[in-house]
Amino acid sequence: MTIPTFNDIQAAHIRIHRQIHRTPVLTSQSVNALTGSELFFKCENFQKVGAFKYRGAVNAVLSLTEEEARHGVATHSSGNHAAALALAAQIRGISCYVAMPCTAPPVKKDAVKGYGAVITFCEPTLESREQTLEGILKHTGATFIHPFNYLPVICGQGTAAKEFMEEEPDLEALLVPVGGGGILSGSAITAKAINPDIKVYGCEPLNADDACRSFHSGRLLPSVHPDTIADGLLTSLGTLTFDIIRHKVDDIFTVSEESIIKAMLMIWQRMKIIVEPSSATALAVVLEKPDLFRSKKTGIILTGGNVDLTRLPF
Repeated sequence: MTIPTFNDIQAAHIRIHRQIHRTPVLTSQSVNALTGSELFFKCENFQKVGAFKYRGAVNAVLSLTEEEARHGVATHSSGNHAAALALAAQIRGISCYVAMPCTAPPVKKDAVKGYGAVITFCEPTLESREQTLEGILKHTGATFIHPFNYLPVICGQGTAAKEFMEEEPDLEALLVPVGGGGILSGSAITAKAINPDIKVYGCEPLNADDACRSFHSGRLLPSVHPDTIADGLLTSLGTLTFDIIRHKVDDIFTVSEESIIKAMLMIWQRMKIIVEPSSATALAVVLEKPDLFRSKKTGIILTGGNVDLTRLPF
């Protein structure tokens, strides 16, 4: 199993920089006052397709050989990765096929369809997703682009932290939501390469705490019946992302549903920007552990802003 390096992430950034947005880093005096921290927000909710996932998807698609790309690409995803891969495939002029849980939010289903992907719906279990994808691959001959457990995807995701730390090199801590672990893995590799002293923390719902349990047990544990408003963080870690996280991340913290909703509302009200619940887990960690981040320069990656506006939790 090949572990990505910071050199790989730098190469990915060169490859994709014309295709992505260099998203802004925002601050909020009122959020700082409420938390007692000095917070910096890397706004990947402003990325193409509304999420950091585009970085990894476009790097993966642009890294394919002509032979690998000939029959298109395929994946399984509950939304953001599927939309990202569909747009990346569109840019390269190839087909995209997606196995998507029938329970995915309508806003994400519509986005994936709008970017031109061929969707096959499945049950909301990993087994069903993988079986459906297997049928797609057999039928189409497409190349599978894993949502997170894939080196080119991890390297693409890591470019967000690279931009972040180029702009704010004095960060003392970096908070990153964790589901499958792609952006946490890439961010940890990048952050530790640029500043070995920085603390990198994963942020996860208590109701979907497999990454935290895996990290502290030293064994890759599956997600069992996750039930959280943060629908982008339902997936378990992969073998590659778990290996990176074990060696590069300082800790993984879990937060309550109430704290996620409170953090999400705070961002909407105080910063006037739209984020999805998964993004809010990082600020929720600051709200639940104020003493750990008090007066520290802390970076937060807001991972996405794709939310169903008809089903807000507040």
